[in-house]
Amino acid sequence: MSTIAVLGTGLLGAGFAQRMLGLGHTVRVWNRTAERCAPLVNDGATLAPTPADAVRGADYVHLILSADRAVDSVIEQLRPGLPAGTPILDHSTNLPAGVAERFSRLREDAVRYLHAPVFMGPRNSREGTGLMLIAGPQAETEALTAYLSTLTGTVQNLGERPDKAAAVKIIGNSVLLMLTATMSDAFAVGNATGVTPEEIVEFFKTFSPTPGGMGRRVLSSESAPVGFEATMARKDAGLMIDSAGAENLLLLPAIAAAMDAGIAAGRGKEDFTALFRPA
Repeated sequence: MSTIAVLGTGLLGAGFAQRMLGLGHTVRVWNRTAERCAPLVNDGATLAPTPADAVRGADYVHLILSADRAVDSVIEQLRPGLPAGTPILDHSTNLPAGVAERFSRLREDAVRYLHAPVFMGPRNSREGTGLMLIAGPQAETEALTAYLSTLTGTVQNLGERPDKAAAVKIIGNSVLLMLTATMSDAFAVGNATGVTPEEIVEFFKTFSPTPGGMGRRVLSSESAPVGFEATMARKDAGLMIDSAGAENLLLLPAIAAAMDAGIAAGRGKEDFTALFRPA
């Protein structure tokens, strides 16, 4: 078993610590608000008074913090106690440019910083399920995979570019946000037309477009046969907006405006997905 430091014990960080305790590891925890560590101490973790104390003698260091500024601050505080060669595994959702700069700066000082963001909720972190991304030097990420696999359902290695996992993480989160807004618009149209949210959710068990499927359509739209002409799709967008009436719509008006611009540029006969193909 290993000695592990967990710095940041919000819902996700606390779940990670509980998982590690359950696996039999020695776990030290630190949080800016120390009181939040009390349940973990009751479960067998050791409360460290400072980040440096938390990482002293640790085999692995895990950061689960709120933002880049907090990550930089905590790393600066922990470094006096960090053993040579111990990896810092940062699970925070960070700006890719910040991760790239941090990686280069710390590596110059022989600090093994790696970014490993996750798609998990608190329950996933407690149960060792969900998805963890990682990027960085191949030898290091491959050596860590067996250990990290005990903390998550899947570890996806994205290669050696140190900020790649950070970029994919925010792309994934962007889709989560947009899908949520999409369903809000669908519920708004349903509310205005007498279709309940429950009926809409049930319908999407049968009609279930996926981000991956739609992404492939967008990327292939230049060479694929036209399936849904842009002018007809824009007509339908108008039906949706008109049907919603006074309901609050989050995305449909912006989508309609983007389609108007494409049609005005002479692209009305193309498949509607071509209007959204990246430049």
